[in-house]
Amino acid sequence: MNVFEVAMKMEDDGKAYYQKLAAQTAHEGLQKIFLQLAEDEQKHHDIFKRLKEKAPASMQKSTALEQAKNVFETLIAAKANLTIAGDLDGYRHAMKLEADSFRFYEDAAKKEQDAKVKEVLLQIAGEEHKHFNILQNVYDFVNAPNQFLAWGEFSNLGEFRNFGRDSTI
Repeated sequence: MNVFEVAMKMEDDGKAYYQKLAAQTAHEGLQKIFLQLAEDEQKHHDIFKRLKEKAPASMQKSTALEQAKNVFETLIAAKANLTIAGDLDGYRHAMKLEADSFRFYEDAAKKEQDAKVKEVLLQIAGEEHKHFNILQNVYDFVNAPNQFLAWGEFSNLGEFRNFGRDSTI
């Protein structure tokens, strides 16, 4: 199996996984993010297919990062009280897939002799790194309620004023 066949398989797997994540979430914004990532994986697959066939291949810039920013900005602006049930292990798995992908493409680019193919591999590695960052943000957003500190011993700091310890914390 050559590098293009391996890359096409990785991209197909990534697309299927993002479509699965989109189907599993009820939140429209997250669905958009996952479907955009799936669309990007399909574009990458098509580029590798053209490269395998020795046809010219060019890379268009992905808009996934901008769309993800818009989703999160909308959520913050709406001050939505959301409970997003997310599969944290699934998001971590997707992050691992993206990390493996960009490392694979960077390594393949180091070994590639053709300058144009090397450039495309590095561009796709860059996009996969952006995908990782998007998934990290999704993970952090969904996991945020688990990181909230609401212990009783910290909830009564106002009582210090009763003991002459007026403090502005």
